[in-house]
Amino acid sequence: MPGWRAAAPAALGVVIFLTACQQSSAPPKLTLRAAQFADLTGWTADNVAAAIPVFLKSCQVFLARGNETPLDPEAKSGDFGTVGEWRDLCGAAARLPGTDAAATEYFETNFVPVLAANSDDPSGLFTGYFEIMLNGSRRREGPFQTPIYRLPPNPAAYSRAEIEDGVLAGKGLELIWVDDPIGAFFLQVQGSGVVRLQDGKVVRLGYDGANGRSYVAIGKVLVQRGDMQLSQVTMDSLRAWIASHGDAGAALMRENPSYVFFKEIGGDGPVGSENVVLTAQRSLAVDRAFIPLGLPIWLDAKERFIAGATRRLVVAQDIGGAIKGPVRGDLFWGSDDAAASAAGAMNATGRYYLLLPRAVAPRAVAASGAN
Repeated sequence: MPGWRAAAPAALGVVIFLTACQQSSAPPKLTLRAAQFADLTGWTADNVAAAIPVFLKSCQVFLARGNETPLDPEAKSGDFGTVGEWRDLCGAAARLPGTDAAATEYFETNFVPVLAANSDDPSGLFTGYFEIMLNGSRRREGPFQTPIYRLPPNPAAYSRAEIEDGVLAGKGLELIWVDDPIGAFFLQVQGSGVVRLQDGKVVRLGYDGANGRSYVAIGKVLVQRGDMQLSQVTMDSLRAWIASHGDAGAALMRENPSYVFFKEIGGDGPVGSENVVLTAQRSLAVDRAFIPLGLPIWLDAKERFIAGATRRLVVAQDIGGAIKGPVRGDLFWGSDDAAASAAGAMNATGRYYLLLPRAVAPRAVAASGAN
């Protein structure tokens, strides 16, 4: 999972490795440049209509606020318009007939694509995440020996090693028991998941806090040690390395002192930070300091180590602890095995265009101070 988000009350991504080129001594700054839909590679090939129901989920969230409220009050990097400036657009989207032609015309008529950049550099890192599934039990029995914990009264008091050594054992904090300690680790990396019980029922788990320790990407550790090449690092390869290295594999997981706690949640899921159910291949996690939740975004990212590109209309609906910077995204892939493979392998570079209302785009570009 190339993108980890344990700071978010949502499904969290899998950061496998962030290269040094993603880091800079200069403070990040969102700059924007107006573009045209003709500049969006793949725009005419996408199933644009598939993004409309996703966008409408976000509309339900921000339309509950007053008209003078910013689209997302927590995104303070620029002017993305007020709820009032988005209200009619949401209404128009709800009336669309559901065809690609209608959806494409809707966006091209009402929005302007704006290229996002970090101090005029539009390139960024794009990774993927998914909803993991484990086998478990309500009781500690048989193969189900690994606890998934509720949030303790003082979560910051404990490191991963202390928790795995039993400091929380017997305090009534065990939410569920699973049969796979490696899977439990990646459940924490993802931040949400589903546990299948022996009677066939499923329990959906959601993020409920963390111990506040800094996240350490174990893929990065292996690369720095020379145990794995960067191009080899995927979630599947990490799981295989841990499973095949016994005590060294267990020790590798402890290199990440961050520990995530869970709660049981009802209904559909996973639920992103915008408090909407995420949509496979259409919901994107972003850095909310720069990009408002609810914003339609054209993603154009090319894989770094394998063939392929991801070009589609997505909606910003989640955040994450490792999703930092003006041009950084983590794409939600879904909940099945195919989603796990796609998310674990995604390690792409590219750019994205924010789709802003025509009345808002000029202000946003001017406010960003792009050269």
